[in-house]
Amino acid sequence: MTGTLINAVTVLIGSGLGTVLGGRLPARVRETVIHGLGLMTIVIGMEMAFSSANVLILLGSILVGGMLGEWWGIEAGLNRLGSWLEARVSAATKDAQSTQDALDARQRFIQGYVTASLVFCVGPLTIVGSIQDGLTGDYTLLAIKSMLDGFAALAFSASLGIGVAFAVITILVYQGGLSLAAAQAEAFLTEPMITEMTAAGGVLIMGLGISSLLQLREIRVGNYLPALVIAPGVVAVLTALGLPVTPF
Repeated sequence: MTGTLINAVTVLIGSGLGTVLGGRLPARVRETVIHGLGLMTIVIGMEMAFSSANVLILLGSILVGGMLGEWWGIEAGLNRLGSWLEARVSAATKDAQSTQDALDARQRFIQGYVTASLVFCVGPLTIVGSIQDGLTGDYTLLAIKSMLDGFAALAFSASLGIGVAFAVITILVYQGGLSLAAAQAEAFLTEPMITEMTAAGGVLIMGLGISSLLQLREIRVGNYLPALVIAPGVVAVLTALGLPVTPF
C-alpha cells in the first residue's frame, strides 16, 4: 500500500496546485494544455492497444464489456458518485452564482472526477506496480506512476477543477485493492493475461482522449471497464483449453 499512498499524495498536491493556478491561467493556455494531454493520451492508448497478441480477444472484450457496462450502468454510476461529491463541495463553498453556473460547475466537477479516475487507474503501471508493491513491498513502479500522475493532476485540475482531487478515492480503492489482493492474483495473473488487459485499457484510454479531453465525440468510456476483466478471462479460458492465445 506504500506506493498507493504516495500516489494519492502526489495527486492531491498536483490537484491543489492546479486548482489554485487554474484561475490565473488564460483560458487559451488551459485549453492548449488539456488538448495536449488529449493527444498524448491517444498516443499512449494506441501503444497499449497495439500490445495485444490477438486482436480478436481485444475486440470481443471491448464489445462484450461495453454491453455489460451499458446493462449495469457503470458510467451513470460514476456520474452519480461525482454528482454526490460535487454536491457536498458546493454545499460547503457555495461558489455558484446562478442556476446555469451551478449546472456548469456540476458538469465540470463530474468530468474532472471521471476523467482523472480513468486516467490514473487504467494502465500497465497500475496493474504491475500494485502487484509488485503488494507482493514484495517494492513500490518503485508506483513511485514513477506517482510522478506522472502528479503532473497530470496539475494540468487536469487547472482546466477541470477540484473534481480531479477526488480521483484519490478511486486510486485508494482500486489501486490499493489490487495491492491487497496481489498474493491471490499471483496464482492466476500470467503475462499474456496482463498483456491483453493492458491492450483493453489502451482502447479505453483512446476513448477518453477522444471524448473527455479533445471532446470530438461523446463516448461512455466508463461502460467499457468490464473489458479489463473479460480480456484476461478469455486468455485464461484459452490456456485452460490448451488453445493458443496468438492467432498464428
